[in-house]
Amino acid sequence: MNVPVTRRNALLGITAVATSLATPSILRAQSAGRIVVVGGGFGGAACARALKRAQANLQVILIEPNAVFTSCPFSNEVVAGLRDIHAQQFDYDRLAAEGIIVIGEAVTTIEPQQRSVMTADGVALPYDRLVLSPGIDFNFEALPGYDGTTSEKMPHGWKAGPQTLLLRRQLEAMDDGGTVAIAIPANPSRCPPAPYERASLIAHYLKTKKPRSKVLILDAKDNFSQQRLFEQAWKELYGDMIERVGLSQGGRVTSVDPSTRTIVTEFGNYTPDVANVIPPQRAGHIAEVAGAADATGWCPIDPVTFESKLVPNIHVIGDACLGGGIPKSASAASAQGKACAATIVNLLAGRAPETPRLNGVCYNTVAPGYGFSLAGNYQPKGDIFAEVEGGATSPVDAPRETRAREATEAERWFRTITADTFG
Repeated sequence: MNVPVTRRNALLGITAVATSLATPSILRAQSAGRIVVVGGGFGGAACARALKRAQANLQVILIEPNAVFTSCPFSNEVVAGLRDIHAQQFDYDRLAAEGIIVIGEAVTTIEPQQRSVMTADGVALPYDRLVLSPGIDFNFEALPGYDGTTSEKMPHGWKAGPQTLLLRRQLEAMDDGGTVAIAIPANPSRCPPAPYERASLIAHYLKTKKPRSKVLILDAKDNFSQQRLFEQAWKELYGDMIERVGLSQGGRVTSVDPSTRTIVTEFGNYTPDVANVIPPQRAGHIAEVAGAADATGWCPIDPVTFESKLVPNIHVIGDACLGGGIPKSASAASAQGKACAATIVNLLAGRAPETPRLNGVCYNTVAPGYGFSLAGNYQPKGDIFAEVEGGATSPVDAPRETRAREATEAERWFRTITADTFG
């Protein structure tokens, strides 16, 4: 019998799970297989739910140390004071109610040869297949001066939660006439358009609350996703309030000095009143522990099965993948999670996996009632996902009525994906 485990009954529940996993003969009679999913974000939670719904007698274990998931999509609205953080937060009670075993611990060790993971409290959990959905971690080595301590003074806000609120408080405390600098890393990174959405919404906050202030974007790229749409919106809504320094202009950040809140670029130094520094990124740490990350810091996979190219019987989904043309986004992670679940069910049954076709959409809100989007379709091509025909982006010359409709569609998308994933 599956035992749902949450923080409220963690001690008793994890003991029960560990005891049951020590009796494989009983499990074989009850379960078609045991799948462990590490990471409870959009990818991992969607995968766990899809596995259980596809085959009820699968034993599905979701391991996630946080009792509450805080969504990155729409967190820029929290930064700008347009949304409460509680609207971003979701628990795992509905997943547990569906028979998924939810364990509120961190994974510390993965033993691929033994097909076993170990949690922080020392419980070993064997698996038939392991799914890693660890999201991103920061590559602090690539940005001298920046680390976890620095982020308390120069917040990144790139993992939603306390950092989101810290950045919001710094904006609220800044005097009118101040400068907010946003340091944007090179790709690959989580949700590539999101820093520009953040710049837009911060500009909206400043325009309404502190109109003599400005936003400075220091960018490690010359070009970015939906650039024409963003730049048109900035000109229309914010005039010269937003200034962007691209890579060829010396905008790449090379180091920071938290003692003086100084951002060092290839062209010069900046000491803004608020420094939002988004560091370079890599796959979540547990992927490295598992041996699934390569020298790039990301995880190469077989795009048909999502299996790691480095470690057998381990699948990797979401932001941690070397996905090629598919973006690192909530929509893409959810699609990968569902496709990975279908693949695992086929593999356990001895069937050939079907070639996935993934759909994703990215909405950006640049002001209340003003949004645009980019939709794409992706299929395996060689070792990566490639975009195929059928994608669409918002027209640059669309009227404001279209922008308002897309802002409403963005809200609807968020309600749909969070309900589909968590409840």
